[in-house]
Amino acid sequence: MQFSRGLLIDLTPVRTSPAFARMWIGSALSGIGGQLTVVTVMLHVFELTGSTFAVSMIAVAGLVPMILAGLYGGMLADAFDRRRVALISATVAFAATALLAVLTWTHAETIWWLYALSMIIAAANSVGMATRTAIVPRLIPLDQLAAASALNGISFGLTVMVGPAVAGMLVALTGFGWTYTIDVILMLSMFLGLWTLPALLPEGTIVRPGLASLVDGWQFLRRAGNIRMQYLLDITAMTFGQPLVLFPALGTVLLGGGAITTGILTAAVAVGTFACSLFSGRIVHYRWHGLGIVRAVQAYGAAIALFGIVLLVGVFLPSASEHTPHVVLIVAACVALALSGAADNVSSIYRNTMMQAAVPDTMRGRLQGIFVIVVAGGPRVGALYAGVLATLTTLWFPPLLGGFLVIVVAAMLSRLSPRFRVYDALSPAA
Repeated sequence: MQFSRGLLIDLTPVRTSPAFARMWIGSALSGIGGQLTVVTVMLHVFELTGSTFAVSMIAVAGLVPMILAGLYGGMLADAFDRRRVALISATVAFAATALLAVLTWTHAETIWWLYALSMIIAAANSVGMATRTAIVPRLIPLDQLAAASALNGISFGLTVMVGPAVAGMLVALTGFGWTYTIDVILMLSMFLGLWTLPALLPEGTIVRPGLASLVDGWQFLRRAGNIRMQYLLDITAMTFGQPLVLFPALGTVLLGGGAITTGILTAAVAVGTFACSLFSGRIVHYRWHGLGIVRAVQAYGAAIALFGIVLLVGVFLPSASEHTPHVVLIVAACVALALSGAADNVSSIYRNTMMQAAVPDTMRGRLQGIFVIVVAGGPRVGALYAGVLATLTTLWFPPLLGGFLVIVVAAMLSRLSPRFRVYDALSPAA
């Protein structure tokens, strides 16, 4: 496997694979719309209830459906045409988002509708994400997987950078209905990217979806120590270092600025992700992906702890409001969050490359399904951690404590797995 030695991002996958390029562009555009809805639903629930705990329950409510959908969706991706599975999951997410827009425009929305439709969207996206990620190694050579992961970091950074900031402004200026409607329109690009793909049946022995397929996947994971370790590290980071659920309250109570601050804080994470991917040439060249993941997770914990310290400083300043925000504190908080986004992106590049290179195609859908559960489920558990702890204590305490816990737990896990620390991308092994 060869790696680009340049500083800027390697665009080879986009140049050499038109199918990958179309799916990448479609995912980026629809991802912007998805982020509009993620932030808008949080603001919508907070307006209806005034409760940070109620906002955190959005993530918790979607956890079980997302887990089940990820597991079953991975089995579907290993048994059927992956293009078709991805199209069906995109259709379900599109329909649920359209219903959310209709209910809002007709003033028929309730907190229970917001929860229910968020659960459906989370489940559909879980299937779609697992399937699309399993598709990537079929569209590009193995030596371009790290570059493709960095490109996905660019699209993710762009979607989370643009989507939340626009969502905050749209909600503040036009209300919830227009924001959901724009998401519906942007989601159409996903269908273009998927519809033009060729049929992609799994390679190797196909196991029909069911208990036997699930057991087969779990038995492989039991033997795959490197894959398990990256899951544990990511769960640690997302459980104790995910402050997203606090953002609406921070914009209202501590930092000021209201919905616009909520969007800016969320976008700050993506700014770090985007910048890191843009200058990822040397990152994708680094061979020791296991050690790289450990160091990136610890850097993530340090950035989240710094964010907590910034919030702690705000406690000693005069009260803020929607019209009198603490601008300097907001800027400092954004810097800390941008650093966390950059660190998480380095970890993501190495984790994705390890998953796609070390796992055989016949297992890739099921392992990607579990991977999606880890990536998307961890923040939901983290939302519960942050929401409950902030309710019992104060807003600055969850990120400060969580950041230090991430650093310590990552060090402990690293010491328990010397094989993971010496993982070499030139000789991928699960």
